[in-house]
Amino acid sequence: MFFNMTAGVYLDLASNLRYSAFQVVSILTTTGFATANYELWPVITQYLLIMLMFVGGCAGSTGGGMKVVRVLLLFKHAQVQIFRLIHPRAVRLVKLGKRPVDNEVLAGVLGFFAVYIGIFLVASLLLAASGMDLVSGAAAAIACLSNIGPGLGSVGPIDNFALVPSFGKGVLIVCMLMGRLELFTVLVLFFPSFWRK
Repeated sequence: MFFNMTAGVYLDLASNLRYSAFQVVSILTTTGFATANYELWPVITQYLLIMLMFVGGCAGSTGGGMKVVRVLLLFKHAQVQIFRLIHPRAVRLVKLGKRPVDNEVLAGVLGFFAVYIGIFLVASLLLAASGMDLVSGAAAAIACLSNIGPGLGSVGPIDNFALVPSFGKGVLIVCMLMGRLELFTVLVLFFPSFWRK
């Protein structure tokens, strides 16, 4: 987050490091704290914070987001697919550590990613339809889906969700529940085959 110093937000390295590190840790661990108004930070820094909101906590943690290990597996899978395009006869597996990752696990990660992004896009669209601006709607959707706390725009670190329309609050409540309980756990409840014996 050294962009804050180059943009003149914080003039000394200690303040830049303290505020930047705290916000990064707060977002990754989904604690919901904000000690600085990061809406005054450069746009590139805000963009990086939004990307971290998608990532969320580590595997096994109670933090929200897609989880670091899923994002790592997505990148490793993409790397292997590009390698296979260049070398179509080569055999290369996705490995985590030194162990190959099972194809079912990769399929589950890809499915989770698709559902996560799909829910984010639908929630953002519904929030925009309720009258929120694009930045506030998208930031509110990812903040609630990942259980981050503050977002950007009208739901930023010095604001709150009070100005979100009632319909938008309903959408955000659903996002928070889905993000906290894990997406597949909630979505499986809507399949009739789950309730049949």
